[in-house]
Amino acid sequence: METMYNRAPRRRRGRGVRSMLFLFIVAAIASMGWFGYMRFIPNSEMVDPIYKSEYPIMVHGMEAEQGAVIDNNEVKLPLNVLQQVLGQDKPIRYEPESGSIIFTTANKVLHLKTDSLTATINQKPYDLTVTAETSNGTVYIPSAPLEELYGIKVEFVEDTGIVTLLSAGDTIQLAEATPEKGAALRTEATIRAPFIENIPQTSTVRIWKEQNGWLLVQSASGRVGFINKTDVKLTTIDQVPEPVREPAFIAWKVLGNKINMTWEAVYDQKIDTAQIGPMQGVNVVSPTWFELADDNGTIKGKADPAYVKWTHQQGLQIWALFSNNFEPDRTTKALATVETRFSMIQQLLAFAEVYGLQGINIDFENVHTSDKENFVQFVRELTPLLHEQGLVVSIDVTPKSNSEMWSLFLDRAALGSVVDYMMVMAYDEHWASSPKSGSVASLPWTESSIVRIMEEDGVPASKLILSMPLYTRIWTEKKGTDGKVAVTSKAVGMDKVKGIISEKKLKPVLDAAAGQNYVEYTEGGALNRIWIEDDVSMQARVAIVRKYDLAGVATWQRSFQTKSIWKTIDDAMKKRP
Repeated sequence: METMYNRAPRRRRGRGVRSMLFLFIVAAIASMGWFGYMRFIPNSEMVDPIYKSEYPIMVHGMEAEQGAVIDNNEVKLPLNVLQQVLGQDKPIRYEPESGSIIFTTANKVLHLKTDSLTATINQKPYDLTVTAETSNGTVYIPSAPLEELYGIKVEFVEDTGIVTLLSAGDTIQLAEATPEKGAALRTEATIRAPFIENIPQTSTVRIWKEQNGWLLVQSASGRVGFINKTDVKLTTIDQVPEPVREPAFIAWKVLGNKINMTWEAVYDQKIDTAQIGPMQGVNVVSPTWFELADDNGTIKGKADPAYVKWTHQQGLQIWALFSNNFEPDRTTKALATVETRFSMIQQLLAFAEVYGLQGINIDFENVHTSDKENFVQFVRELTPLLHEQGLVVSIDVTPKSNSEMWSLFLDRAALGSVVDYMMVMAYDEHWASSPKSGSVASLPWTESSIVRIMEEDGVPASKLILSMPLYTRIWTEKKGTDGKVAVTSKAVGMDKVKGIISEKKLKPVLDAAAGQNYVEYTEGGALNRIWIEDDVSMQARVAIVRKYDLAGVATWQRSFQTKSIWKTIDDAMKKRP
């Protein structure tokens, strides 16, 4: 009995192991079958894609956040999407107060308004067939001018309602479906994903990217999905053509030489040209003739036909200066709207035609940092229209600093991409009311100012003009009864400094740190210090121009000269290694 009792459990354990093994085998076979099904059996379910809007916009195989508006079978595109597609170098400006939309390129300015078929391009009428409009806070712009100005290719498939945007210059790999039964366009990169369309054999698709053996493609219907890489063969590469453009404006250059400009400061009286001696090497003058007079963009002019005649007789170009008169609040209002900006542009064009000018030099200083974008927009709207009239456009900028009103409002990168020349006003390192005496423009500071703009803002050397001071400051340091030193200064020209040195029998010494000659003397119980602008400093400044192959030099301003300095500058400019 004991033996039989001991054997029974052994027979039951054997049957249990076999049962478990059988179940394991069945499960394994089932798993392998399921894996095979998932791996090799495609999903045959067809679904309709779900889009964010009625007329979805596809950009490089991705749906944009906003859709299009279709008006009389013409496409209108949302401004936000366009700004993303075009980028900062092809800006579109919208001003909601007036409903104005402004497109700018290197040689065109297109102005239109919402709900209006009236538009202008470079001040000439431009025909629209549908209007721009606003809907739910979004601005929608007709696609026709976008194609003409920027080369955007807009495709609209009426059956699916899909709009596709292609940018000028885009290169796209094309392919065609190879299976006889067609290729499935699926919602995800797997055969288990449902399909949204069957691509017939030999039908062409655009390839946007590859992902784990699958291709993200777009069919002729505009739909975007994944297709198995083995189901297509590559064909050709399609390139979206650039728009037909007019020849680029070529700014005036001096054959075999560099620009050598001097500013002519014009105050209440006209310039007596009889008092202007020879200026060897100077080829451009910039009289300070035009300034902003009020909030509406009215420009006050002081141009003198007699000076124009004299200048042209000397073979010089005139790039007249337009200043904001250092009035920040007035500047804010004048830059705020397309109407006031356009008024300023029209006045400058008229002045240039009447007085036979060859260029306009823009000098806006003491500007609120909040006006940064409006100032760039003004220059973008101004430059193509001045170019159309054959005028060179230059702009004055300060060296980079943390000053809100004198430096930070300047978007040097954006401005440099638009204008012909950028004058870097490399002076007032130590300004009139500086609490510390020092050079108006030490050589290391001057070089650093140029290099920063090239490296940080990407302005090419071929556009940069080094503006050099023909003046310096006499710094007076006087100790008060409290033991503190009070510092004051006054600006003087080169001849004045020469006179002081001669009268007081001073001997200039080289300040190696500043790269300039220096003198000091005591007068009236105060120490007077001068960092001198002379042949030494001018030759060193021109050496910076030659070192970086800049476009040239400018000098502020002619009346601070000493007569011999023009030859010094010209000889240094023409010096060969």
